[in-house]
Amino acid sequence: MLTLIRPALSLLLVMTVLTGVAYPLAVTAVARLGFSAQAGGSLVHDAQGQVRGSALLAQPFTGPEWFQPRPSAGDFATVSSAASNLASTNPALATRVQASVASLYNTAAGPVPLALLTTSASGLDPDLPPAAVLYQVARVAKARGLAEDQVHTLAMNQVRQPLFGPPVINVLGLNLALDALTSAR
Repeated sequence: MLTLIRPALSLLLVMTVLTGVAYPLAVTAVARLGFSAQAGGSLVHDAQGQVRGSALLAQPFTGPEWFQPRPSAGDFATVSSAASNLASTNPALATRVQASVASLYNTAAGPVPLALLTTSASGLDPDLPPAAVLYQVARVAKARGLAEDQVHTLAMNQVRQPLFGPPVINVLGLNLALDALTSAR
């Protein structure tokens, strides 16, 4: 009996050390060396060096002076990010979209872009398509006392092309650039 248990326990110990200690340490080391910013949370710092958020996670901005991100079904909490979207048949979705349209609608700009009305799969998407950002330019420029052309140019300078998919603008990065522009005046 001992001849059967000893190899089983030895194998359990070896596999525990390999898969529970060595492999996670190796993956962590590769991540830290090859992708240090992402492994550290892709933190975004302001001019004073304080952490303002993550480039990978959306965060709420309130007030007309800020560009608004996509809505979040989980109120921008990372804990409830998975499967937090409402079904198209859920009346609460129609109510939320109608409230969003009412708060964002600009008669001069036309219909509200869909990206400002619908949540992403995780509810934490930090990026918006340029059309959704440009829709907000007039409101933000007016609230900040800036020329629309100036805010439009600032927004377009923030456009980046990911490896896959359409061009996007990171809302946190844009709002920090907008804050720097306003404080520089």
